[in-house]
Amino acid sequence: MAVAAARDRIMDFLEEQGVADEEAIDILVALQEALVNAVLHGCKNDPSQVIRCSVEVDAEAITIVIKDPGVGFDTAAVTDVSDDGINLTNHGRGIFLMRGLMDEVSYSHGGSELTLKKQRQPQG
Repeated sequence: MAVAAARDRIMDFLEEQGVADEEAIDILVALQEALVNAVLHGCKNDPSQVIRCSVEVDAEAITIVIKDPGVGFDTAAVTDVSDDGINLTNHGRGIFLMRGLMDEVSYSHGGSELTLKKQRQPQG
């Protein structure tokens, strides 16, 4: 499935779950970055590779887990930022962006599994 189609299906699901527009905008951008990274880096643009994605929505948070078949990467190498938040590396701008938009961004399995978490806004 293409990145745009997968992203749209996930966003449609989140809309069905009553996710607020303010939350959805941040999630949309972070999700796009995460899926593109998985395709480019984890799958090496190989359409035969499969990316797995799960989404959990509850009263407190929205959690998205994306797992690609790649070998991962050095997650510490993309955290080099200046005191004013400027990314000092040649790569990792998408990760930096995801970290700014989501409340939690974490990696496991050597960097081949990404968890994005957005705390829910109180419904008023």
